[in-house]
Amino acid sequence: MLLLSLLACSLLAAPTANAMHIMEGYLPAGYCIAWGIICLPVLFFGFRSIQNCIHNNRRALTLLAMSGAFIFVISSLKIPSLSGSCSHMTGTGLGAILFGPSAVSILGLIVLLFQALLLAHGGLTTLGANTFSMAIAGPFVSYGIFQLCKKTKLNHRVSIFLAAFFGDLFTYCITSFQLALAYPSAEGGIMTSAVKFLGVFAPTQLPLAVIEGILTVVVMIGLETYAKPELRALGFLKGGTSHVKNN
Repeated sequence: MLLLSLLACSLLAAPTANAMHIMEGYLPAGYCIAWGIICLPVLFFGFRSIQNCIHNNRRALTLLAMSGAFIFVISSLKIPSLSGSCSHMTGTGLGAILFGPSAVSILGLIVLLFQALLLAHGGLTTLGANTFSMAIAGPFVSYGIFQLCKKTKLNHRVSIFLAAFFGDLFTYCITSFQLALAYPSAEGGIMTSAVKFLGVFAPTQLPLAVIEGILTVVVMIGLETYAKPELRALGFLKGGTSHVKNN
């Protein structure tokens, strides 16, 4: 996500913000509650998915923790963008590929909570909105892209890259829509406002999505080299049976 910091003149409507994580107090209370409620069913299934995974395969715990750490580190690195704002990667594609998107919703929620409390990155009131964009919407796209690439027998590493790349971009698209929904343009409404938010962050988010795709491939190469038993137990590599409910 991006903590946005836009000048009122550049948005022609909205107050200032400052990155893809939506900052504390930026969304009206009704929107904060609504996004939180929308997240609840996915978080429930995510919790059950993680429970099932760990119960059937204790080796998965290490990879699960590593996926969460990857999300925390990579999404905490803020890079200056336009108009005084910041952009950052999400890191959720890796976990979505390994454990499925619903499990990543729990990892993302934990990461966002720690970032809000310890780094002042995001916020508690906007936790629901940030969880939906970074920990739900993005991972579901990453998982869908990866499964589609597998069915079309695309190169394995290219599939991983595309999954992480599009998951990152979709997160930023959803965040832009969330902001536009709360602060529609006076002239053109929600879509005009969304296009403005998208336009501000595209110059930095596009190259960051490429970098995230490359980093995810590099990490996966490392796992395939040094954690083959764990990946086989997950069913990610041939020779193992998956115990993860990828939903």
